[in-house]
Amino acid sequence: MTSTSLYAPRVPIFPRRVSGAFRRLKWWIMAVTLAIYYVTPWIRWDRGPALPDQAVLIDMAHRRFYFLWIEIWPHEFYFVAGLLIMAGLGLFLFTAALGRVWCGYACPQTVWTDLFILVERWVEGDRNARLRLHAAPWSLRKMRLRGVKWSLWLVIAVATGGAWVFYFTDAPTLLRQIAVGQAPLAAYASIAVLTATTFTFGGFMREQVCIYMCPWPRIQSAMMDADTLTVAYRDWRGEPRGKGHDRTDTTGGTLAKGDCIDCMACVNVCPMGIDIRDGQQMECITCALCIDACDDVMARTGQPLGLIGYMALTDAPREQAGQPPRPVWRHILRPRTILYTVLWAAIGAGLVYVLFVRAPLEMTVSPVRNPTYVVQSDGAVRNIYDLRLRNKSGQDRPFRLTLTSDDALSLALEGVEGDTVTIPADTTTLQRIYVTATARAPAATAHATPLRLWVEDVDTKDRASTATTFNGRVQ
Repeated sequence: MTSTSLYAPRVPIFPRRVSGAFRRLKWWIMAVTLAIYYVTPWIRWDRGPALPDQAVLIDMAHRRFYFLWIEIWPHEFYFVAGLLIMAGLGLFLFTAALGRVWCGYACPQTVWTDLFILVERWVEGDRNARLRLHAAPWSLRKMRLRGVKWSLWLVIAVATGGAWVFYFTDAPTLLRQIAVGQAPLAAYASIAVLTATTFTFGGFMREQVCIYMCPWPRIQSAMMDADTLTVAYRDWRGEPRGKGHDRTDTTGGTLAKGDCIDCMACVNVCPMGIDIRDGQQMECITCALCIDACDDVMARTGQPLGLIGYMALTDAPREQAGQPPRPVWRHILRPRTILYTVLWAAIGAGLVYVLFVRAPLEMTVSPVRNPTYVVQSDGAVRNIYDLRLRNKSGQDRPFRLTLTSDDALSLALEGVEGDTVTIPADTTTLQRIYVTATARAPAATAHATPLRLWVEDVDTKDRASTATTFNGRVQ
């Protein structure tokens, strides 16, 4: 009895170079995204002498996130959550409208794989040369080419890992520390891990990351429908395929001529190694390089372009019958995409509104409950409160503390003369206050008296308040 192995070893894929509109678009997107990733930590932004001047900084030590003029505090993590939800909805929207365009153009795995393949092609040659080198036994030439290629890959991987850690601390300072061996161990460990993963994923695993590690190929089917514009092969026009212009059947008769000459150009340029002529497949990342390759062949053979192109399944019967497809906007503007757009815009508008209406100062109040109140020698009743005063501005600010209540209550600050305390820039300060009711005041004997504590920026007149209660002695 023979057993069948369920393991299929990976067959390396060596995509052929192609030129065309979609390839140029991918080059531009790769250049822009890589520039943003590598350059952003070095952009400066003046926030004042008390704050960091790095434009984009995830300050884990002080629990802050800085993005240009925006500063996100730990208790404002809902901004990050909102942005993540918007990113998810944006992914749903683009997938519903145009298939896996994120995977084909802007996914980090795609971008870095394209960069690694570019280096590989520059060192070892185009597809046929790389295939021959892969099949050849090890020699001095093969070791030299592989050594050069892997060295360049390693440089890119180190730069990738290094750029990531610069987002978490001041980039020029960390670079100097790394150069002299004085950086924190976490920095070296992060660079090492990211270097290894970039080198492995972009250089060796490539399409396997998309097929086996990424969950999106299995989720995308829920986002797409028959109106989604995606890369497809027009089989009614291309079949029967063959090398010659006339196809002869088994009886010697001549079959109708198809436009596909079975040149395999679409397969040879595919970074996933699939044949788009087999129909829609989970492995397809909609990079559209097969469109460029096929259009080039069609132009050279005098055939109409578009044998492979973006198409919605609902247009297939119309095109097969010789009718023009529906306008693109009718495929894009449909209930599903409109719903995604409305949700995306609503969350974005809500975040912008909250961002611009939030006050530059905040206060939280914690009544001290041990004891709940203190009876002084003259019969007055005193309550103690701990106030957290948060100054979000880049300058030291004087904050005035007051209270409002239906009863006569007085307020005093611990360790401070008067009613004003100075809060350092971009910090939270704990200030203890004492609220007192005289012996004859109704609040002294009432179970709970409502009151409101106010904090006001003396310079800007910005205000914030919190409601709490004053506890009297129980008769």
